Amino acid sequence: MRIFCDQDVYRLTVEFLRSLGHDVVTAADVEMSQAVDREILQFAATEGRILITRDKDFGSLVFSRRFSHNGVILLRITPLTLSDIHTELARFLSLQVEEDIQHSFVVIEKDRHRIRRID
Repeated sequence: MRIFCDQDVYRLTVEFLRSLGHDVVTAADVEMSQAVDREILQFAATEGRILITRDKDFGSLVFSRRFSHNGVILLRITPLTLSDIHTELARFLSLQVEEDIQHSFVVIEKDRHRIRRID
């Protein structure tokens, strides 16, 4: 899966995703560490990548302001839940194809995930 990780995603999570075989680019990789949310979302959409973030503000950009996107995965993650979230994230990604996530907003939490399709 083609993924773009926001600057707030833990390095361990980026490495974990890469270890699962995903094509992961980070905001730091493309010198967007200081970019505003709408620029992050636009870059991911333009590159055809699913955005992974810990920033809940992307929900308002996607739902209220209707910004174009290729899919967003919000990680409800803290250092204490890192292993649990990685387990749920791996389970979720193994059950989905990229096309199922496109144009959806997904929330990954400990032991569960929620998908909301945005048309």
